[in-house]
Amino acid sequence: MATLWRVQQTADPKFPYRITLESDGEVTLALRAKERWPGPKGHVFCLREQAPPEPHEPLEELERVPVTSLQRLGKKLAVTLDRPRCKRCDFLFLSKAYKNRPGHYEQIFFRTQAAVKGHRTRGRTQLFGDYPIKVLIDRAERYPWRFPGDEARREPLPVGDYALYRDGQIQAVVERKTFKNLLGDLGQIQVLHQQLAELAAHPHPALVIEAPYGHFLEPNRVAPWPAAHVARSLAEIQAMHPGLPVIYAGNRKQANEWAHGLFRAVAARLADPAPEAAAEAQGRYAPEPGAGGSALAVRREVLHEMPGRFTMGMLRARFPHLSAQRLRTVLHRLRDEGLLHREGRGGGAQWVRQGKDSGT
Repeated sequence: MATLWRVQQTADPKFPYRITLESDGEVTLALRAKERWPGPKGHVFCLREQAPPEPHEPLEELERVPVTSLQRLGKKLAVTLDRPRCKRCDFLFLSKAYKNRPGHYEQIFFRTQAAVKGHRTRGRTQLFGDYPIKVLIDRAERYPWRFPGDEARREPLPVGDYALYRDGQIQAVVERKTFKNLLGDLGQIQVLHQQLAELAAHPHPALVIEAPYGHFLEPNRVAPWPAAHVARSLAEIQAMHPGLPVIYAGNRKQANEWAHGLFRAVAARLADPAPEAAAEAQGRYAPEPGAGGSALAVRREVLHEMPGRFTMGMLRARFPHLSAQRLRTVLHRLRDEGLLHREGRGGGAQWVRQGKDSGT
């Protein structure tokens, strides 16, 4: 989906610029700004546009630039433009309480990367607060990690060993591996890839290993595997699952602490949601992930419910509300992960799950 940054000159002396983010001609974020780009002051005050411009309003287009990255970071919407200079900025969305009456009003600041670097809060973390969390521990876990101060309960998990449960659903999931576990899994690396692909399809996933990376390079530790083969396998895991963090936590205690910290940070992020404008814009422009929403539903259907051989027509019958392009995107990702391959061309082409040789 093409995404554009567009700047227009207005006739309003107080807010002479209109800045929009657009996708296929549809505007999902429109701001009225005092300046076209932040200057030496470091930030520009903006107002969110409450209604589309009137047909007779004079608007002169000044620039139209592709957006290469759009990411919500707490109360910020970080934007990267496809040009060599003046390409990084963010919009900070704040909610302020009125002094003399109930309610809140919105403040929006347009800032450049240089301004953020120079601000006194540049080293402050984005997620604040200590929120109680609920951790689900898979029933198959022996000698599970501990989460002191937070609720933890045993429950069968669809994937992973530990999960953050909030608002009626899993919000983060961690697969735990000991040094011995991971070495054993290398003997069935195709199965491991399928498990990790399913893990990566969930929000905030992570593979956490209770060993330092260096141990996997020591021949005496990894025998009978050659150390070079183990190194290639670990590199392949990250290359095949680029959206899955692989954490070499050093030991059991540090792995436990890392996972607990992840769950707390995710809980803090969910407790302080992004302003509507930032969330809407990112949802519109961010590249479609291999996880969540319709992509996750299609992925699960293909890997667990569809016959071993199926056609695009069969898949479209199960997802009539999704476009063929979106379905093909998921299939191509699964193919790139080594979980599917295609036989034939055109409408009669068949998609085949790896290891499946029949339509059952």
